Amino acid sequence: MSAAEGPLVVGVDTSTQSTKALVVDASTGRVVASGQASHTVSSGAGRESDPRQWWDALCEALHQCGDAAREAAAVSIGGQQHGLVTLDAQGEPVRPALLWNDVRSAPQAARLIEELGGPKAWAERTGSVPGPSFTVTKWAWLAENEPDAIRATKAVRLPHDYLTERLTGQGTTDRGDASGTGWWASATEAYDEETLAHVGLDPALLPRVVRPGEVAGTVRDRHDLPFSKGTLVAPGTGDNAAAALGLGLRPGTPVLSLGTSGTVYAVSERRPADPTGTVAGFADAHGDWLPLACTLNCTLAVDRVAALLGLDREAVEPTTGVTLLPYLDGERTPALPGASGLLYGLRHDTTGGQLLQAAYDGAVHALLGALDLVLDEDADRSVPLLLIGGGARGRAWQETVRRLSGRPVQIPEAKELVALGAAAQAAGLLTGEDPAAVARRWNTTAGPVLEAVERDETTMARISGVLSDAAPLLDRPTETG
Repeated sequence: MSAAEGPLVVGVDTSTQSTKALVVDASTGRVVASGQASHTVSSGAGRESDPRQWWDALCEALHQCGDAAREAAAVSIGGQQHGLVTLDAQGEPVRPALLWNDVRSAPQAARLIEELGGPKAWAERTGSVPGPSFTVTKWAWLAENEPDAIRATKAVRLPHDYLTERLTGQGTTDRGDASGTGWWASATEAYDEETLAHVGLDPALLPRVVRPGEVAGTVRDRHDLPFSKGTLVAPGTGDNAAAALGLGLRPGTPVLSLGTSGTVYAVSERRPADPTGTVAGFADAHGDWLPLACTLNCTLAVDRVAALLGLDREAVEPTTGVTLLPYLDGERTPALPGASGLLYGLRHDTTGGQLLQAAYDGAVHALLGALDLVLDEDADRSVPLLLIGGGARGRAWQETVRRLSGRPVQIPEAKELVALGAAAQAAGLLTGEDPAAVARRWNTTAGPVLEAVERDETTMARISGVLSDAAPLLDRPTETG
């Protein structure tokens, strides 16, 4: 390892499928070491993971970083949002965590919306209309289906909270991740007593919400990580808020993230409250807001279609008449938790490459449809769309987003933006800077820009028409085998 110009910090991304750790020079943003270890997620009706494997993966990822991690002066953890982690009196998991993409709580989500005033009241109070991804619906599902687990629970955490607490020994969270629970009120920036009482959750079981820029704690004696006792620990945040920090986002710049899920978001100085539920009114990690729309089905769904066709994921061909809605795990945007994939317009001359392109088109359609709702009315529509996530490196994804959006598309060269954002948050503890300003100093958005092309309105309208016509079928729960 070459000598660093400034102090070293560690940024962590604990995602659905793996934990990644970066050791970063706080002065330059240069990544001096990295590590990664995988998780397992259950299959079948639910999506669950044992939180203890996140800790094991964090230990492994940091040990891969070698001596650089031992020199770190601060650490921050970004993590998958919404996951429900239930802990007993000893701090051990009561049961596996219910992850964001576990949609079994769809009935509870619908009931909670109705019982607490309807969509508009929810949006005004919490900033969002909760879907089955939200933590509050998972708690309600657990209370109905596993009451013994509820009785054994002495602490409730989100995924990033769990790891931060194992570092510091203190239960903390941040406003960015708390805003995705459904029990944190964006209007008051505090836990909502009415919601908690309604679902039977004692607020004493919840972590303290640490303010932006505040130290969450220090690394305690008892741990298995290569940190010195007293290493500063930043608040951490949810993965989307961390990526926004990693990009150094200013208000109005749109982001489209192509990962296991697909998301579109932008920083706003206005508190969002969309009563349709399309846009989640999340807080960001440094005092503003992060209106966001999310789809459950993105890169994994398209890769599955490619595998079924026996094609490389880049083997697309232009399509004119076939529509594929790749809702393989239900869907969040549009709100169709019981849906399955739908193929319409198949002909004798339809090719496998055209079907694959239709899967890309279907995945991107919902995200771009939500983009105008995410952006403020006065946002500059000519600003390049930042394309990030694993899919952003794929040519087929790039060209599909470019064609269907009609906007210039910029692909930042920086990788692991969630971990970089967490590192920027850790660096901000040391320098006193806004973490987004740290990331801008690191120039994390640098990368090629694809010029705008004329928007493919025909394809967008065709997909919208099929979606509208098929709504009764898509809204019908399907049997799983």
